[in-house]
Amino acid sequence: MSEPRQIRDIVRGVPVFPDEMPPFDPGAAPASPIALFIEWLERAVEAGIAAPHAVNLSTVGDDGAPDARVVILKDVVETGWQVASSSDSPKGRQLTARPAAALTFFWPAAGRQVRVRGAVSTGSTQENDADFQRRHPVARALVLAGTQSSVVRGRDDIDTAVAEQVRRIEATDGLTSTTWTVFTIAPDAVEFWQADHERRHTRLLYTRFGEGWRREILWP
Repeated sequence: MSEPRQIRDIVRGVPVFPDEMPPFDPGAAPASPIALFIEWLERAVEAGIAAPHAVNLSTVGDDGAPDARVVILKDVVETGWQVASSSDSPKGRQLTARPAAALTFFWPAAGRQVRVRGAVSTGSTQENDADFQRRHPVARALVLAGTQSSVVRGRDDIDTAVAEQVRRIEATDGLTSTTWTVFTIAPDAVEFWQADHERRHTRLLYTRFGEGWRREILWP
């Protein structure tokens, strides 16, 4: 039998960055990282980058070890970046017990990355309910039917439970969830990373400074 291929052989030669990438001048960056993020996100959408609102959410588990998963960005408001989940899901419990998180956006087609770190707060009942109502009926049914990440016997159990909750949603106007929660990550630090073919990447770091922000360029 032939020897299995080594990972380094599989990935060797795979392009890391696109041939053309957007320019980035840190000197022209706005005073607020939120303003720059919205500008980058709008350009990513205009460029047709797949799922630019998908973000890696990193939390800390009960054992003190890091945990991460990809979720969808809900909104960016004056107080920070917003994601949502059931409070009884693993990430919901982690964000409640240890209210701090990191977000990582990666847009390889633009050679761009954005990293956000900060404290976490939860939305009001009105905010949570409004976000829940904006979700697809099946997505709402999944929340109402069971606890995310709990063990099930098979797909049939999921389908039966979801069908029952969809009927409830259709029969009850404005049916809400007691666990659905909007989490806001208030940034202490935000880094914008623009790739360079020669690996002289441009990195601009915003850190809280009084009521405003300090901007610093980092070594690649």
